[in-house]
Amino acid sequence: MISPARTGGARPGDRVLVAMSGGVDSSVAAALLVEQGYEVVGVTMKTFCYDGVGDHGKTCCGLDGILDARRVSDRLGIPHYVFNVEEDFTRDVIDDFVREYARGRTPNPCVRCNANTKFRDLMARGDQLGCRAIATGHYVRVEHDADGSRLLRGADANKDQAYFLWGLPPELISRLLFPLGSMTKPEVRERARELGLVTAEKPESQEICFVPTGDYRDLLRKRLEPRHPALEPGPLVTVDGRVLGQHDGYAGFTVGQRKGLGGGFSEPMFVIEVRPDSREVVVGPRSALTSTALEVEEMNWLQPVPAPGTELRVQIRHRAPGVAARVRSCRGDVLTLDFSDAQRAVTPGQSAVVFDGDDAVLGGGRIASAR
Repeated sequence: MISPARTGGARPGDRVLVAMSGGVDSSVAAALLVEQGYEVVGVTMKTFCYDGVGDHGKTCCGLDGILDARRVSDRLGIPHYVFNVEEDFTRDVIDDFVREYARGRTPNPCVRCNANTKFRDLMARGDQLGCRAIATGHYVRVEHDADGSRLLRGADANKDQAYFLWGLPPELISRLLFPLGSMTKPEVRERARELGLVTAEKPESQEICFVPTGDYRDLLRKRLEPRHPALEPGPLVTVDGRVLGQHDGYAGFTVGQRKGLGGGFSEPMFVIEVRPDSREVVVGPRSALTSTALEVEEMNWLQPVPAPGTELRVQIRHRAPGVAARVRSCRGDVLTLDFSDAQRAVTPGQSAVVFDGDDAVLGGGRIASAR
């Protein structure tokens, strides 16, 4: 039995709003809170993804998600509501996604959704419904004590989702519950089977929910103006300036990419840089991918800002381990870090999340540049 989850103010018996996507994780999160004695209210957020687009069997979105969330809610005996957040989701997530690719960067829409749409809206809906806490099926942990609240990595290293939550407003942390934070994915599926939930065998979400074709360039072609430079041919050049040929649009490339560069090279070649102003895609050998420092912008701090010289760990891509780094400077919302060991394929637009040791999230932001 999982021990009762705690927040700064919520205890069993209190009303809790649970975000239910229609997947197994959020279903079990709701079930555990019901078991622990909370008064649970299920909510599904209706985004762009449901309107007139194709199959979403591999995403977290779709009409089937709403129906499955409702079936689980009926099974658990809890109320279930659907809220339309299409306007906010389009503005904060989809439009940002398109802008970032147009700038030659590689965005992470799940981070943007959590920070700008999901949790803010959930908290507002929860307040309207008289809920003291908000819960989701994320694999992260939260600790509350007299000194405040801390967001921690999930116990299951294979499913840990702390990387996606650096953008949460810090004032919300004390009102959050993550019932799956100490569980593994196999344990969650087994619990769903024991409870007879229809989502027990539902597959993982694998695609970007608002890109039903699986090719994000289809979305860019639809939303960017005709003949936008991001989708027009441009020069493919080496790090020393030699022109190798043409590419079919710099939006189709990301730092570290090897596929799609053609052949005939004496050694494997990778994308080193994307230059939107000149439409150049710069390629080079593996050795040209390494960086010793990075600059992170749009920093959001969940804990006090570390002083220059502080040693910490930073995660620069999903499923990558945290690596040792030292704070060079932090001015406004821009953080500069020096790596203890050079890192490969540091990608502008992706998230950089800093940790105190390996567990507690200090904050995070978007990678602006590396050197």
